[in-house]
Amino acid sequence: MRTRGSAFRDDRTCRPLHQEKQQEGAFLNLSKEDAMSKRHASKYKIDRRMGENIWGRPKSPVNRREYGPGQHGQRRKGKLSDFGVQLRAKQKLKGYYGSISEKQFRRVYAEATRLKGDTSANLIGLLERRLDAVVYRAKFVPTVFAARQFVNHGHVTVNGRRVNIPSYLVKVGDVIEVKQSSKQLAIVIEAAASGERDVPDFLEVDHDKMVAKFIRIPALTEVPYPVHMEPNLVVEFYSR
Repeated sequence: MRTRGSAFRDDRTCRPLHQEKQQEGAFLNLSKEDAMSKRHASKYKIDRRMGENIWGRPKSPVNRREYGPGQHGQRRKGKLSDFGVQLRAKQKLKGYYGSISEKQFRRVYAEATRLKGDTSANLIGLLERRLDAVVYRAKFVPTVFAARQFVNHGHVTVNGRRVNIPSYLVKVGDVIEVKQSSKQLAIVIEAAASGERDVPDFLEVDHDKMVAKFIRIPALTEVPYPVHMEPNLVVEFYSR
């Protein structure tokens, strides 16, 4: 049985989804096949589409070529409109967290607007509370894509209870642990030993036991993004 995570209500004030998908497809120059499979798109293709190494990985093709993927990737792009800038900021943030679906991302945004305080800060806080994001930050796996699969396959517990929903929201004080039978997996051992990135201060991690504790909800300045993220532009995008 799948463990239920925190649920979000629908935000009826948002633009109809089919209209936005059409605009996004035109902006990103996606083929029909790409549009249908964007949730499972290669992380390197996302890098090239954004023109940035959004995870800071040494093997990113952006380190070698900055143009986008596909036969038209080297075409010179004109200056973006305000809408284009906002849309790009949204796509980059969605892509960073493993190409979250638009429907799910809208729900996260809707919840961020209902919380007290700054909406952009709330948005980042909710994204960082996702179980797959915490597993990635704790260096239990090498990528956020691997983290999603790792959680889906039941390798993680929260407060001693198995949770297999990547979007499950952890709370302050929650203890996240790799299952005992999974602690010796090569992907886990290699990720923990990697010097490619550091564990952020809002997590307390013991890699000998493969246990992490969620200390606090991070501020934007605490989140170790390798590139500049602009959640304020995401808020502007949905506020139009």
